[in-house]
Amino acid sequence: MTDLIKQELNDGVLTLTIDRPDKLNALTNAMYMRLADLLFAADENDEVRVIIVTGGPNCFTSGNDLVDFLKEPPTHLDSPAFRFMRAVTHLQKPLIAAVCGAAIGIGTTLLLHCDQVLVTRNAKLRTPFVNLGLCPEFGASLLLPRLLGQARARRLLLLGDGLDGAQAVEWGLANEAFDDGEQCLAAARKIAQRLLAMPQQALRQSRHLMKQPGMEELQATLREENTLFIQRLNSDEAKTALNALLNRSTDKNPPKGNQP
Repeated sequence: MTDLIKQELNDGVLTLTIDRPDKLNALTNAMYMRLADLLFAADENDEVRVIIVTGGPNCFTSGNDLVDFLKEPPTHLDSPAFRFMRAVTHLQKPLIAAVCGAAIGIGTTLLLHCDQVLVTRNAKLRTPFVNLGLCPEFGASLLLPRLLGQARARRLLLLGDGLDGAQAVEWGLANEAFDDGEQCLAAARKIAQRLLAMPQQALRQSRHLMKQPGMEELQATLREENTLFIQRLNSDEAKTALNALLNRSTDKNPPKGNQP
């Protein structure tokens, strides 16, 4: 399934596109590994100066592929999804997210680590971890309260409430909202060009100064979240909720993705 992640390097801008539209860009273990490999390689490649991550003009990602997720759940801290998280949090180059349509679970928590987040107005951001018997991931339990305040963060992480693109901008989860996916992608490319024109060492050192003070705490939070996430997957609550979701998806259509 590695061909489900498209890469295009054009004049210093690496665009990574999740390309599985028939499953609403649901992510498998193989796709996480591919994304992680590409990000680690990009950091070592002098030709790459800015990275855009997107799911194309219609959908960002519906989260984990539920069938794959239940068949091969994460069992250790170097599991594919956690390796992807490590690649993102240690990335030394600017990361732009172009979010069109659904951004569920990790599709939302990934945005907390991006330098610029552009969304469509119809984007749907949601973190329904507790609803599925799970816990937050990707540092969301630390970063969302800091970004949004406790009241708003608890609406997202505990109640599983969602946001559209306009509200994501209003709350500070995104920088700008656009009417459609093509506008969103074009704006991401335009920002990438602006970043390319910046003095590169100054840009990277400035990113480092902004990220470094909280890095140790973030990595500790990731380890705690991921350890607990593995434990939660083995709980009766999670098994019941995830299997119920899988059965509902199977009754209607072949499973398209999760919501963790």
